[in-house]
Amino acid sequence: MEKVFVTGSNGLLGTNLIAELLGRGYAVKGLVRNPSSYKGVQHPKLELVKGGILDDLSGYMQDCHAVVHAAALTSQHLAQYAPYQKVNVEGTLNVFQSAELSKVEKFVFVSTANTIGYGGKSGGGTEEAPIRYPFSKSFYALSKLEAESKLMGKSQKIPIVIVNPTFMIGPYDTKPSSGRIILMGLNRKILFYPPGGKNFVHVKDVATGVVNCLTQGKAGEKYLLAGENLTYRDFFRKLFPYSPNTPFMVRIPPYLLQLMGSLGDILRKLNINTSISSVNMKALCVNNFYSRQKSESRLTLRYQSVDRAIAQAIAYFRENSAGKV
Repeated sequence: MEKVFVTGSNGLLGTNLIAELLGRGYAVKGLVRNPSSYKGVQHPKLELVKGGILDDLSGYMQDCHAVVHAAALTSQHLAQYAPYQKVNVEGTLNVFQSAELSKVEKFVFVSTANTIGYGGKSGGGTEEAPIRYPFSKSFYALSKLEAESKLMGKSQKIPIVIVNPTFMIGPYDTKPSSGRIILMGLNRKILFYPPGGKNFVHVKDVATGVVNCLTQGKAGEKYLLAGENLTYRDFFRKLFPYSPNTPFMVRIPPYLLQLMGSLGDILRKLNINTSISSVNMKALCVNNFYSRQKSESRLTLRYQSVDRAIAQAIAYFRENSAGKV
């Protein structure tokens, strides 16, 4: 029976990933800082271990066949690069070093689609496309790109596969994290939406893609795990069936977002943490679209609809009293 070591076990992806691994017969050792924060499935083949990604984890990995590193600092509000580099670069290299010492046979790194250049209405970006502005100025995306580059320099030691998921939604969003976009759009009489769009993917499909990488992923390759390309307007319209009324939709002008971003930049220069910045506001104005062709063909993935992801996320929120749903 093969055992997989998973970091970020209590996150949206980590929780769904553990369920997918257990459902396919793997044993799992999940890293958590606080075991009580884990809200996923319980199973006799699941062992939760307490620790952080900057700790020496080699003792935990001794009996593991593979490592999936999903833990990351994803917040968009920090004003300095250093915290992202500490967690997303140094933490990643530390997890890899522990895997190397433990002689695991495969290392799967969960990065982000934003290290890859997005496309537009005419077509989504592919794995070969270099990072594009505004993400080339995003501390989070840059830290993930740096981690990718440094990991690939070590690929001769352990086979490394990188997955680049887009914006994940679905169940087990306990914080909530990305599911906040759903909570923002529900039960509104007036709904303001930005002019751009992004690729939305069911978190369960990302979990399936990661597990498929253990047997089908080619060492040294990157795989975009991407669902549907949607404008924000089209995404929010998918929430209408779950609201008591149909909201009046108002498009936020790009110039207003740019003004807000400039004000946020001033705050950041004063070392005030805020998610409002020119980079983050510009990201709301672009069509951040990606192609799923490679993962469909190479990882034999069959993606579910965004509608299904939304339905399961809302059901989870309602069952767990998350927000006003």
